[in-house]
Amino acid sequence: MKILGYYFPELTAHQIGQFIRLRELFLSWNERINVVSRKDTGNLEVRHFLYSLGIARCFPFRAGTRIMDAGTGGGLPGIPLAIFFPETEFTLVDSVAKKIKVVSEITRALGLKNVIPVVSRFEDVPGTFDFITGRAVTDLRRMTQMLKDKISPAGMNPFPNGILYLKGGDFEKELEGIRAGFRIVSLGDHFTEPFFETKKLVHLYHFA
Repeated sequence: MKILGYYFPELTAHQIGQFIRLRELFLSWNERINVVSRKDTGNLEVRHFLYSLGIARCFPFRAGTRIMDAGTGGGLPGIPLAIFFPETEFTLVDSVAKKIKVVSEITRALGLKNVIPVVSRFEDVPGTFDFITGRAVTDLRRMTQMLKDKISPAGMNPFPNGILYLKGGDFEKELEGIRAGFRIVSLGDHFTEPFFETKKLVHLYHFA
């Protein structure tokens, strides 16, 4: 996990060990359930772990922040973020029970106490959250419409509560008609690997 240590020198030896174990667990589970694309299994560190931590690069959450990872699949970006932010609570949500089974088994094996796995449609999860993360889950306008009321109005971080969405390519048209403030971050400005040349992180906040 040298590349994670390069970009995030604050990671402890314990956290690096968790990422090494996470790679082993993903490879093992992927033989039974399609957790990540099979063509990506040789690139887990960059295309999945580092990509997930693009959120951490731009948004250093304070302890006690509550986050829902909507449509988490096998736990991305939620599990890498939960390793990075052990004092932040992550609710990992997916409507596919077998994927949440994978999330539950992986988080148990890693000893993560800050992850709550939930089988549900993400719009049906009760309560509110400081942030909702997603990784190319659905059309951004649709996701915003379904989830904007689940953002807590009171924030504890130096940046406004909202939706944090990872996606590749152009999606400016998806932002048209969304009544909210937004900021688009090019992850290529933070990571030099070619994979990130087209990868973006959008922060949506202050919903009308």
